[in-house]
Amino acid sequence: MTTTATPRRKVAIICSHGGLDEAYPALILANAARQSDIDAFVFFTFWGLDVITEGKVDHLHVNLAGNPTSPMPTIVAGLPGMESLAASMMKKQMEELELPTAREMLQIIDEAGAELYACELAMKMFKRSKADLVAQVKDVITAGDFYDLAEGAQIIFT
Repeated sequence: MTTTATPRRKVAIICSHGGLDEAYPALILANAARQSDIDAFVFFTFWGLDVITEGKVDHLHVNLAGNPTSPMPTIVAGLPGMESLAASMMKKQMEELELPTAREMLQIIDEAGAELYACELAMKMFKRSKADLVAQVKDVITAGDFYDLAEGAQIIFT
């Protein structure tokens, strides 16, 4: 009697935005995947690099201006200090919910076995090196490398 092994489930998550409100979906999905024993990796590209950049991860803001779902009129959202105010309010709410910070989430998903990668082209565009990134980033890879890693995976773009 021969049995065919069921292939492991895996998910490839693309994080292309660096706002506080935009980073968490990718981080939460990666964490949920690992909690469900699904292999997961997150590919950070363009502004998503801010989430894994050492000097930026603790200072992510909330994008209000131009956000069609923001309850605030664009003219008000664009005023100086509004993004910082919104980020402070969001961080306070996250603390009340005992949600880990972005930096803590990176540590949690790394310890859970998710793999974090930075986009080589975006790194070049923003003049960053691997030394600029948080320690949890496994490597800097190309889009082609991403496709190789994502073979057979469900791809989620956040």
